[in-house]
Amino acid sequence: NRKLNDIPGFESRLRNMPDPITARKSIWLPFMKEKLEVDERTIIIGHSSGACAAIRYAEENKVAGIVLVGAYKSDLGDVNEAESGYFRDPWQWDKVKENCKWIVQFGSTDDPFLPWDEQKAVADGLSADLRKYEDRGHFMEGTFPELIKTIQDHLKSFS
Repeated sequence: NRKLNDIPGFESRLRNMPDPITARKSIWLPFMKEKLEVDERTIIIGHSSGACAAIRYAEENKVAGIVLVGAYKSDLGDVNEAESGYFRDPWQWDKVKENCKWIVQFGSTDDPFLPWDEQKAVADGLSADLRKYEDRGHFMEGTFPELIKTIQDHLKSFS
């Protein structure tokens, strides 16, 4: 977040999300709209459950773009993931594409939680600019220079 806020003309709003364990769609999406004030000039950066939230949010709302990190399309047979509510309805990939100017996805084949085919299916459904890695796991490192560069590159479209 600190590095993102060092980008001229960019403000990153990193907040503790409510309901962090189950990450319920019914709680997170209203929080994004009402508290984070996500709108058509917003770039949503979502990691893991946050990536699912970003996609579901963009099904119904226009945003500037979305950056997905560790995105997946099913509950993976996990009870907690199923309870989140993101996987009950079919994904509306076309609506997301209509509501976003651009979509970038970061994924890693060695992610210990997400099979590559899950990540690839999201990228295919969204026609995302997929940045594939083989050694980043679930992207839990403290630094992510590729993310900073992606934001910088896409901010040029606001000029």
